[in-house]
Amino acid sequence: MRIKNKSIVVLSSGGLDSSTVAAIAKKSGAKIFGLSFDYGQKHKKELDAARKISDHFAFEDLKIIKLDLSIWGGSSLTDHKQELPTKGLNKNLIPNTYVPGRNTIFIAVALSYAEAINADLVGLGVNALDYSGYPDCRPDYIAKFQQLSNLSNKRGRENKPIRIWTPLINLNKEKIIQLAFDNDLNIDDTWSCYAGGLKPCKKCDSCRIRESAYRKWLQRYGQQ
Repeated sequence: MRIKNKSIVVLSSGGLDSSTVAAIAKKSGAKIFGLSFDYGQKHKKELDAARKISDHFAFEDLKIIKLDLSIWGGSSLTDHKQELPTKGLNKNLIPNTYVPGRNTIFIAVALSYAEAINADLVGLGVNALDYSGYPDCRPDYIAKFQQLSNLSNKRGRENKPIRIWTPLINLNKEKIIQLAFDNDLNIDDTWSCYAGGLKPCKKCDSCRIRESAYRKWLQRYGQQ
C-alpha cells in the first residue's frame, strides 16, 4: 500500500511494534498523527516512550486519551491483584495480559479521529506473535473491523474508506527488529515491559519475548 503524502493515525503505545509502524510511515513520507491511551495500565512508562517516538519522527500531533479500563480490571495489565505471566505463551490459551475490548475501543477511537481530520489510514502494530494469543490482533478480526468501518462512517459510505494498515501482521519479532533498524528507529527508545517499574523487569513475558528476539536478530544479522 502506497502511503506517501497520506495522513495516518498511528495507535502509538510506545512499544516496539507500534513504533516500528510509525518509523515505516515516516520513511514512506506519510504525515503521522499519534494516538496513545492512558488506560489504567501498570506500565504507564510506555507513554513516555510514545512521546519520545513522536518527537523523533516529528509527528504532526500526539494525543494521549485518558480512558481508565482499570475500573473493571479483567487483565493483569490493569488489575494490580493479578500477577503478570512469566512462564511463556501457551498457543492454546489467551494470556491474562489480554485486556477485554481494548483494541476494539482503541481502533474505534482512532477511526473517529481519522475521520475528523480527514486522514487516510489508521496504523496498528499487530503482528504474528500477537495474533497467536490475542483475539483482537488476528487477521480475521482486522478484516471484519475494516468492513465495520466501511459501513459505520461517512467516508466508508462515500466509497472513500479509511484503511486499517497493519504492515507487521505476518512478521515475527526478529523481523520487526530488523525493520525498526532499517527505518531509523532506536529500539532503546521503545518500551515493552508490562511491569510498572522505571526499568524493564526482564521477567515478564513481554520482556522475555523481546530479549529472545533481539538475541536471534544479533545471531542472524550482527550488530549495526
